[in-house]
Amino acid sequence: MKTLIVAATRAELAFFYQHYHLPEYDFVESKHFDVLITGVGMVATAFALGQYLTKNYHLVVNFGIAGCFDREIELGTLLNITEDNFAELGAENGDEFLTIKDLGFGENHFISRSKINIDLPSVTGITVNCVTGSEQSIKNLKKRFSPTTESMEGAAVFYACKQANIDCIQIRSISNYVEPRNKDNWKIGLAIKNLNEWAIAFIAEMN
Repeated sequence: MKTLIVAATRAELAFFYQHYHLPEYDFVESKHFDVLITGVGMVATAFALGQYLTKNYHLVVNFGIAGCFDREIELGTLLNITEDNFAELGAENGDEFLTIKDLGFGENHFISRSKINIDLPSVTGITVNCVTGSEQSIKNLKKRFSPTTESMEGAAVFYACKQANIDCIQIRSISNYVEPRNKDNWKIGLAIKNLNEWAIAFIAEMN
């Protein structure tokens, strides 16, 4: 049984690829782990996992960068996303938002499942199709979910793993704060560096 490492882009695992001398493909098989690059967003992620997620894997690890709602958390910090939510999946009822669970059509909230002890702060995230960039949207999301992080893939990975009954963890490195869009404030390079260092050490310990 192997571990499947999942990320939206190869850039997020650039140093990991270099360290393990992996070919620059979107799906790479090795002795102890495989790597799947899904593409950005929950639709691309769900499709890719539908193609490659099998019972050959005992664990899925979703690595990526993320935005953060909590300015007490420094950029570049690594977090263990133990709960994730589809933030936009549902219906508007005037000023009220009804989740897909409220509507009776499914689940929008997912919990990571793994017996592995992750020595990182555990937080709740949301998964979105549209990255949040207005003060009103930020206010609404904080009220509805009290999230720490925002990504475009996390809950889709949790959903697929729940359907396949496979353990899953999600590790995110904070690249920016959730705010009106300002690329000058981002620290993507630092976030990717820290993420890859942790990923390399994690896989080394697993093997």
